[in-house]
Amino acid sequence: MPKELPKAYDPKTVEDKIYKAWKKSGFFNPDNLPMENIRKGKDGKELTYTIVLPPPNITDKLHLGHAAMLAIEDLLVRYHRMKGYRTLWIPGTDHAAIATQNVVEKKLLKEKGLTRHDLGREEFLKKIWEYLKKTQTVILNQTRKMGASLDWSREAFTLDKQREKAVRKMFVDMYEAGIIYRGERIVNWCPRCHSTLADDEVEYKEQKAKLYTFKYSKNFPFTIATTRPETKLGDTAVAVNPKDKRYKKYIGKIYEVDFCGVKLKLKIIADRHVEMDFGTGALGVTPAHSMADWQMAEKNDLEIIKVIGENGKIKNGFNKYSGKLVQEAREIIVKNLKKNGLLEKEEEIKNNLSLCYRCGTAIEPLPSKQWFINVDKKLERLDNKSLKKKAIEVAKNKSINFIPERFEKRYLDWMENLHDWCISRQIWFGHRIPVWYKSKEIYVGIEPPNGEGWIQDEDSLDTWFSSGMWTFSTLGWPDNFKDGKKINDLAKFHPTQVLETGYEILTLWVSRMIIMSLFALKEIPFKNVYLHGMVLDKHGKKMSKSKGNGIDPLDVIDKFGTDAVRLSLLVGSTPGNDMRLSEGKIEGCRNFVNKFWNISRYILKNYKQKTENQKIDYKNLTLADKWILEHLENLKRQVTNSLKTYNFSFAFESDFGIRDFMWNKFADWYLEISKIQGKNDAILIYVLETLLKLYHPFIPFVTEQIWQKMDKKNLLMIEKWPKFKGETNEISLTQINVDFNFLQGIITGIRKVKNENKISFKKKVDVIINSETRKNLTQTDFDVIKENRNIVKSLTGTKSLKFKIGAKKTEGWIHFDYRAPVYVNIGNLIDKEKERENLEKEINNLKKYLSQIKNKLDNKNFITNAPAEIVKIEKSKYQKTKDKLKKLQNKLK
Repeated sequence: MPKELPKAYDPKTVEDKIYKAWKKSGFFNPDNLPMENIRKGKDGKELTYTIVLPPPNITDKLHLGHAAMLAIEDLLVRYHRMKGYRTLWIPGTDHAAIATQNVVEKKLLKEKGLTRHDLGREEFLKKIWEYLKKTQTVILNQTRKMGASLDWSREAFTLDKQREKAVRKMFVDMYEAGIIYRGERIVNWCPRCHSTLADDEVEYKEQKAKLYTFKYSKNFPFTIATTRPETKLGDTAVAVNPKDKRYKKYIGKIYEVDFCGVKLKLKIIADRHVEMDFGTGALGVTPAHSMADWQMAEKNDLEIIKVIGENGKIKNGFNKYSGKLVQEAREIIVKNLKKNGLLEKEEEIKNNLSLCYRCGTAIEPLPSKQWFINVDKKLERLDNKSLKKKAIEVAKNKSINFIPERFEKRYLDWMENLHDWCISRQIWFGHRIPVWYKSKEIYVGIEPPNGEGWIQDEDSLDTWFSSGMWTFSTLGWPDNFKDGKKINDLAKFHPTQVLETGYEILTLWVSRMIIMSLFALKEIPFKNVYLHGMVLDKHGKKMSKSKGNGIDPLDVIDKFGTDAVRLSLLVGSTPGNDMRLSEGKIEGCRNFVNKFWNISRYILKNYKQKTENQKIDYKNLTLADKWILEHLENLKRQVTNSLKTYNFSFAFESDFGIRDFMWNKFADWYLEISKIQGKNDAILIYVLETLLKLYHPFIPFVTEQIWQKMDKKNLLMIEKWPKFKGETNEISLTQINVDFNFLQGIITGIRKVKNENKISFKKKVDVIINSETRKNLTQTDFDVIKENRNIVKSLTGTKSLKFKIGAKKTEGWIHFDYRAPVYVNIGNLIDKEKERENLEKEINNLKKYLSQIKNKLDNKNFITNAPAEIVKIEKSKYQKTKDKLKKLQNKLK
């Protein structure tokens, strides 16, 4: 027999116990799922469903943005597990090389006044691992508290032994294929981190900057314009547009000038990319400090002179400027230009400042010898296509689908403009590059070379190199890849079905994963990419600790329970769009969870028989029984189709969704009617069991707790997903719904009359329905009311309910229309004088309020100066108040 539920649901006493039971069952591991649960496809193979958890950085604990990711992915995983898929969700964390090193460096400097160089490489790495283990423990605890049904037996870390083996193998394979090379190219250099950054690791911030227009020297024929005069110390050319008539005669000439004490040799070159209307239309070419200028230098065989060093200071060899910081050198040069009458003008403009995404320091583009992946080299293994071309192809031919679809364009734009990927970083923490040097010899291998005198490359690999391999390295690559064929986990679970992650790392991570998988396996890493937005605070601001508006998932879980937190992150969430979240929203979701608990408690408390003896008697169903069962079918259809199409919020919020069914249809109508017509235990239990299954992926803890209280043998998490009748995805509504809607309309109309006239439910009224209007009322309508007369009377506090031909409104009767005139006799049930007095008082208050709004709207200063949205709100308030006033005045009459 089912056990009675406690009066109130207390998540704190339930959630940890349930998670332990889930984990103990072993069903998070797809290998342990019961064979009878697993469905097979048309090819006879078992259906599998795989998601890899985007590994959180171990730099700090999770915030609600990460919690949203966990809620969405666990929803998908639980749904597919119940649908009969061998479902695998792989957990793990990311070492986040440069970010983690930065955090520990700052901590070390703040607490002990030491740098990593003071400690040395070995001791510094020990400090990082100490820090890492603490944060990793916190993150994994937060993940479990969110109810994430991850297969912990397959937990991975981007810097563990297995991933290290995979990374080295990938590097060696790419090197041998000729796409990893070492060369000097322009890179994004962070003077603070002392490391390179990939193009998509650079952030941009709009700033006010000075645009300086000047001549290099008095003997130079025209002026140029730049925001960075200090880099002109390394200019080797001046570029103009070949169509620019002002400069055609100078193209090809060479000028030797003295620029503020530094000798320059400048060649005038033509380049169609030079904008004729920016500045003077003449661009000083600094090959060492601009990617565009570097490309011009290669085309025109220009000398490359490096002005700024890795420390952000002017290099040696530039006279008085050497050793100066960039800003200092700029000020000296501008002062010199003014003194010699070479500065024509100085104006303020807006431009984008390039910043390091980790520490916010201004980026310096400069040439550096680094390791790169050639994205344009054709590869035999990819049908003589490059990684870049193949990565573009899989998006265009829809092998990979982006959700929402608009992000496909962003991905393609990025890939089509992709340069060679710089994969080396000048940091100590991370995967050390598997390259060794001895004199002029170089060795690239998975293991160090034999013999003495070999020195390993000091640099580490870009963290996106290892995380880019995440879908297949976590499934045992390269061990599970033999003779060009996948085996074991790799064969069973790759490609994964969906990558769910934030849209902000589409280029940082998603693009790299596609490239790496195409190279290693010649296949896509995932079939779908679902991109969620950022979680914002209630004011629409991005949550952050520095702003003090961030929310720790554990704090709100402690206050409202995990289910409420999960639901708040799913409701209102749409792919690719940011979402506001406040404690008020979480509290509202907690109320939904409590409502469901109370409904379940009521059903189980009044339940008479054992579940196995309960069968629905379909031959003797009432209208309400048929109606609730029809809407339950539609709910199954709506939730299933919404989850199939990644429309999680719609599954909950739509007219035929979770909230509407439970709150409006089931609680407000069917349960109340069942008390009157006699409880149909079989239907109540069937509806409850179905709701528990449908709601489980959204709110797993409370549903599992109720399920276990029903004396079920299996865990709810492995129950089979409810099927719905028919193949159509469309919502199905029959005559049953039409008939019940008529019943609802009559009941709602009578209730409204009583509420508006402040008549308590206990006071009985007489009701007459005019049966003359046969055009609107059918025989079925009459039958519906007659058969359910007792329900109407009980739910409205009605004494008598009659049909009468030619019924008309008379003194004391209130009239409303619902497919026929309905008259409610309120007679002496109200005190007319008191009601009149109340109405007059309310009308006077509304008139005053209306006058205040009108005065505001008549004020020209308010209309002119107030934000358009505020004016719109005031106009809306004016109209609503006016409408309400008219309604009360009619009521008074």
